[in-house]
Amino acid sequence: MPTINVQLFEGRTLEQKRAFVKAVTEATVATLGSSAESVDILITELKREDWATGGKLWSDME
Repeated sequence: MPTINVQLFEGRTLEQKRAFVKAVTEATVATLGSSAESVDILITELKREDWATGGKLWSDME
């Protein structure tokens, strides 16, 4: 039962998320040999102000 956690900046469309989880599920099935029904994907959307890289908030790098 693979559970995949993904953190993304907010703003993706529902269609983008559908395509993403389909592609990740297919890749997981192909590489790990699990069934599609056993793959769980959790998407956490974050604001740019809640993510930092190199000591800088992404909201400050726009």
